[in-house]
Amino acid sequence: MRFVIVGYGRVGSRTARILAEEGHEVVIVDNDHDRIDRAADEGFETIHGDGADEAVLTDAGIATADAIGAFTPNLNANFAACMVGNHHGCRTALRIDEDYREDIYEQYADEVDEIIYPERLGAAGAKTAMLGGDFNVVTDLAATLQLTVLKIPDGSAAIGKRMSELNLPESARIYAHGRARESLTIPLPGTELEAGDEVAVVTETSSADAVRAALQ
Repeated sequence: MRFVIVGYGRVGSRTARILAEEGHEVVIVDNDHDRIDRAADEGFETIHGDGADEAVLTDAGIATADAIGAFTPNLNANFAACMVGNHHGCRTALRIDEDYREDIYEQYADEVDEIIYPERLGAAGAKTAMLGGDFNVVTDLAATLQLTVLKIPDGSAAIGKRMSELNLPESARIYAHGRARESLTIPLPGTELEAGDEVAVVTETSSADAVRAALQ
């Protein structure tokens, strides 16, 4: 498959490496010469320019790409890149930072296939979002991290709490949530937990027991 990645920062670079290791074709778009040089040194096809510019994305081969991941810190640029991707029939994965209000999440979520929160998900999840696959990418996680899917039982202290209100260890991140008999999706900060919900959590292994205690 062919992927266009806009932004060769932490998430973009690691996502590109994972995709390349799996045999996919990746082209990097970035307006920073140093990052473009680094991407080229690592063997990637590169395009220097603004990823929000359709002409730049055309040069990157957006017309034949399977997906575009817009992973810069600039939400407006990311959204513009994804809209170009939509126009060309690509799957779209949009980076958005965690401190935006819930209505902002909802506004952008309606227009793209996946929203990526770097604070929660990281490169493994970004890669999976671009591929449109299962979120349980255990093999891509670091050795010190643990992924676990927990069911919220009746009587849990977490019931009725919003995601942003949960008292989890600092190292823990909830990156997917689903109601009973529904697929897991990336939750909004305002999503309230109910009995029977399932949550997928990434945490440092040393904090796994504390996570279970907080949710079960």
